Amino acid sequence: MHSIKIIIIFSVFFFSLNSFGQVDRMEPPFWWSGMNTTQVQILFYGQDIADYEVLSEDISILDISRTENSNYIFVTIDTANKEPGAYTLHFKNDGKTAYSKVFELKERKSGSASRSGFDSSDVIYLLMPDRFANGNPDNDTTKNTIENVDRSNPGGRHGGDIQGIIDHLDYIEELGATAIWSTPLLEDNEPVYSYHTYAQSDLYKIDPRYGSNEDYQRLSAAMHQKGLRLIMDYVTNHWGSKHWLIEDLPSKDWIHQWPEGFRRSNYRMTTQFDNNAAKVDAKGCMDGWFDTTMPDMNQSNPMLLQYITQNAIWWIEYADLDGLRVDTYSYNDKEAIAQWTKSIMDEYPNFNIVGEVWMHDQAQISYWQKNSKIGAITGYNSHLPAVMDFTLHDALGTMFNEDNSNWNEGMIKAYENFANDFLYPDPNNLMVFVGNHDTNRVNHIFQSDFNKYKLALTLILTTRGIPQLYYGDEIGMLGDKDNKGDGDIRRDFPGGWAGDSQNAFLSAAVAGGRTKDQQTYFDFTKKILNWRKENSVIHSGKLLQYIPQDNVYVYFRYNDDHRVMVIINNSLKNHTINTQRYKEGLQDFKKGTDIITDSNMDLTSQIFIPAKTPMIITLK
Repeated sequence: MHSIKIIIIFSVFFFSLNSFGQVDRMEPPFWWSGMNTTQVQILFYGQDIADYEVLSEDISILDISRTENSNYIFVTIDTANKEPGAYTLHFKNDGKTAYSKVFELKERKSGSASRSGFDSSDVIYLLMPDRFANGNPDNDTTKNTIENVDRSNPGGRHGGDIQGIIDHLDYIEELGATAIWSTPLLEDNEPVYSYHTYAQSDLYKIDPRYGSNEDYQRLSAAMHQKGLRLIMDYVTNHWGSKHWLIEDLPSKDWIHQWPEGFRRSNYRMTTQFDNNAAKVDAKGCMDGWFDTTMPDMNQSNPMLLQYITQNAIWWIEYADLDGLRVDTYSYNDKEAIAQWTKSIMDEYPNFNIVGEVWMHDQAQISYWQKNSKIGAITGYNSHLPAVMDFTLHDALGTMFNEDNSNWNEGMIKAYENFANDFLYPDPNNLMVFVGNHDTNRVNHIFQSDFNKYKLALTLILTTRGIPQLYYGDEIGMLGDKDNKGDGDIRRDFPGGWAGDSQNAFLSAAVAGGRTKDQQTYFDFTKKILNWRKENSVIHSGKLLQYIPQDNVYVYFRYNDDHRVMVIINNSLKNHTINTQRYKEGLQDFKKGTDIITDSNMDLTSQIFIPAKTPMIITLK
């Protein structure tokens, strides 16, 4: 009888501590002991919750902030030197405890702070989860999300999910990629176009049509078992119109407001550093909205900035991430996003973050990389380790369709791009790519010309930087954004759905597997990716390039121990090149092996290279 009373009393006590009462949300839901970020701002949300006092006997409360919306209260606690455990915060009214909430500090994973991010030894495989593979059809449509699955709609939900990625990690590993960048997986509850997932409605929740937070952890663990790295696509500039915080703002200045209600960004990112720019134009870029469904967030609001900083760190720690890709980096308040980036890098000094800076001039892109000489002119440092090489992307989209060399067409575009590397503080930490989820498919641009695909892939896999591939390019997938819209460049990967007529995840040797053409693309990609994986000279060696002649581009990657000679013949003619011109790169090497054809070569006098052909020659 006494034991029963004890159980009842304990149960009531435990319930009272964890009773939500007026707390509908608490974010972050927990934190970790031993973090560099020890001053944690906890957002509590509930009806008129600001009317309460918040006290704790367990943990120091540094600050309590209220906003114009009484449904919010922000409590900053000090977790320094606190052991893992449960810490109770009491909500009091008239001196009496109305309810209490437990905030947990978890034990941090060993070595978490020193985790290494992705780097130039990696090849990143970019996929859109909704279009890659459907591993769990049961979550295609859920009761708490608006848009239902409709695979017949190119701009609709198709059902791909986290389980689909897990199910095909062997495919990505076989291909030779070493990291996965998935477009955002957090909840996007827009009524239409929600598969895009850049209009997020909950920053602490995986979209249930993709799976659960725990599924994301499973993906990370499964990838790490295979030596693969996981990169999260993070959005700081805008949220979705259905975000629960947007629907009941803590204060009006959490988003950029306009008298007319909505004003689209002018997209002129140059106004961020143009000393001559009119203030109205700079404001029009930074504060304008991407779309009516994407409210533009005001990162200069310190509560919002702390919210998104903690959220990013929370996901890195929770999901054991290896990197972030930050969407529309250069549209944020530049001082605030620099602070956001620095806070994350202070927490994880060996981490990597790549920002989308979609500009068409090397100096302008360089402005956004950490320790930029260009940024220093205006006293700015973004603290952003990596940026995307959009000028190389621009060149790749045209130069392989330019068969005849002249002063500014053909392979000279590649040469000129790398000639501007002096502008970057760290050229090896640039993401290089032929295409992604926002651009025309490379094989559409090349009209399914496999030789042109070989030239482009050879270039991005052997030059400086971190290569990124877009899912399906390795099997020749097509997509025409200009005429058919985004859905066409984001087609379903064949075989990712039960009942697909063909499965490109499987070899052509298997019935119903890849077509002959798909296998040709795959085999070439696989061969170079797996060779690259084992050759550190390509990861970190110096780049020596020669001015292209007759649309033939030659460059070397080299270090103290190894040298690789790359030849890209972009002309319609066979060529024989005199090796004497390349003596600086060849040094005393007289023999080599073309790893593409496995052919041994004599380099003493000349090299024959067929039309529209690449060579990757390891020197012996």
